[in-house]
Amino acid sequence: MKKFKVLLIILLIALAGVVVWYFFFRKPAFPPVVNTVKPQYGDISNSITATGAIQPIDTVSVGSQVSGTIQYIYADFNSKVKKGQLIAQLDKTVQAAQVSQIEANLASALSQLTYQQANFNRQTELFNVGAISKADNETAINQYNAAKAQVDNFRSQLQAAKKTLSFTEIYSPIDGTVLSRNVSAGQTVAASFNTPTLFVIAKDLTKMQVRASVDEADIGNVVAGQHVSFTVDAFPDDVFDGTVLDIRLNPTVSANVVTYTTLIDAPNEKLKLKPGMTASVTIYTKQEKNVMLVPSKALTFSPDSTLAKQFVIIGKPRTGGTFRKPAADSTHHVSKDSTVKPATVWVKQGDSLIQKRVHIGLNDDTEVEVVNGLSPDEEVVLSIEQGSSKTAKSTDATRSPFMPQRRPSGTGGRQGR
Repeated sequence: MKKFKVLLIILLIALAGVVVWYFFFRKPAFPPVVNTVKPQYGDISNSITATGAIQPIDTVSVGSQVSGTIQYIYADFNSKVKKGQLIAQLDKTVQAAQVSQIEANLASALSQLTYQQANFNRQTELFNVGAISKADNETAINQYNAAKAQVDNFRSQLQAAKKTLSFTEIYSPIDGTVLSRNVSAGQTVAASFNTPTLFVIAKDLTKMQVRASVDEADIGNVVAGQHVSFTVDAFPDDVFDGTVLDIRLNPTVSANVVTYTTLIDAPNEKLKLKPGMTASVTIYTKQEKNVMLVPSKALTFSPDSTLAKQFVIIGKPRTGGTFRKPAADSTHHVSKDSTVKPATVWVKQGDSLIQKRVHIGLNDDTEVEVVNGLSPDEEVVLSIEQGSSKTAKSTDATRSPFMPQRRPSGTGGRQGR
């Protein structure tokens, strides 16, 4: 009898423990939740990144063809100059003296020419009447021709000396802005072996270009005419647009990294971009606008056996299993575009998960372009989540008659753009 009472007490304690565990410690099993999203229309692109420096499209280095001392400076940094405007002047004392010397020599040569011409005329008349020999006449002719040649020589020297004198005045060759001034008044410049650079003038700062260094792994996708966006540190919130102009075929090798200089047109109407700024460049190698998009992770979803109790699975998951074969889609066709590739997604229709074959285009690792195989009202499955009390409460609240009803777009689905 005592053994029976002990056994009964043990059974009652065990039963009480089970009741306590069931009502207080047991975690209730909730069905898995399927996250879905409806396809949206938007823009997608593939791009590469690079860095570069902003430079004016055309710059001119203004130098001096003659040596001398800078006497006057008429332009400074950032000065606006016009074509033909005097921007500097060298001391012209030496060149002016050379001009005066040659002018004096020319005057002497002209006087000599006048005398020889009169002598030639006189000797010719005497020779015609037989008063002088032929040798004397030929001597007069030779002296007259030599005097003419001497005049021509000094005239050429005078022209060259005047041209050299004009080189002491430095004029702007273009309309533009002075970017650099490398000399000051009183400084001596020597043009013996190379032309010294006095000024650097940019032609038009409203039209700039970015010289980007594109890695050899990416350069194959870059062609002229592609859209470009870039930012600079000075205006981090501004995005500037441009276009690929040209790809220089001369490679640059630094630390065994091969890059190619890519020229990018960069309009600068507001003059925010300044020469030498570093630009972070994004080149859009492929772009599609207003196309059907779904999240990229929809391509990797595959249902498992835990969903077989809740849904009718029509298709063949990657994990295997016996599921119903999907019906053939007579409207599905393959695009001739070589960038289009086949893929599969899962669509939720009521209590069924249906595998659908689609063809995809661009994929930016966040979203993927769906070329065909889906309609905008279908719910594409992204993932599954194990149910929880929080999910259950959310579901109960959604179904409550006192709460507004949500659209059946799936838990965790992406909202419209």
